[in-house]
Amino acid sequence: MGTGVNSSADPAAFSAPLEHVPELYAGDRLTRVEFERRYSAMPQVKKAELIEGVVYMPSPVSREHAGPHFCVVLWLGTYVLHTPGVEGYDNATIRLDLDNEPQPDAFLRVRPELGGQSRDDEKYVAGPPELVAEVTASSASYDLHDKLHAFRRNGVREYVVWRVEDRAIDWFVLREGRYDRIPLDAGGVYRSEVFPGLWLDPAALVAGDLARVMAVLQQGLASPQHAEFVKRLEQQPGHSS
Repeated sequence: MGTGVNSSADPAAFSAPLEHVPELYAGDRLTRVEFERRYSAMPQVKKAELIEGVVYMPSPVSREHAGPHFCVVLWLGTYVLHTPGVEGYDNATIRLDLDNEPQPDAFLRVRPELGGQSRDDEKYVAGPPELVAEVTASSASYDLHDKLHAFRRNGVREYVVWRVEDRAIDWFVLREGRYDRIPLDAGGVYRSEVFPGLWLDPAALVAGDLARVMAVLQQGLASPQHAEFVKRLEQQPGHSS
């Protein structure tokens, strides 16, 4: 009579029971570590954010959000294409602090080895990127309240918010620990103070006039300020020729 283990037995019978991971729900109050654990266990969920310790899970992306989102990514992506040393991200998670893990529509950062203020942490960006852009419904959204406060406190230097229903774009810059609005120039154009040459005609963007948006951006990219910024990045010790 044999004494070995029956080879036909179910292997699962000898495995340790799998740990149950609770589902993620909007309104949960969690630490960032627990938020990541639950979010990672729910691959069907495409977007969830932890803002000031509270979980937010936006509704499925509507046409009214997706169109503006595409335009913002196109605008920022064109700037990245012409600015070596600057990276752009679309809908990526940021480990901002212990209570905040947002997933903004888009953001720009200077690469860490070139003096950027964010860093790489495993597969995530950690710490504040230089610029964050969000598409939101209106001024009532958490993007302009709790999330704005979290970005300000953590040192996100510029914050751009497109309020679709209000047909308006806000551009904030961090000065002395508070967000001030960047004024429009005489031509009705926003000019980034952190990323020289990143120019935006907000009226054209709201109107869907992408030709005008890109023409204004090209003017910024052709400016001496942008050329000087690229030169400064190239002179950083971490720059590879």
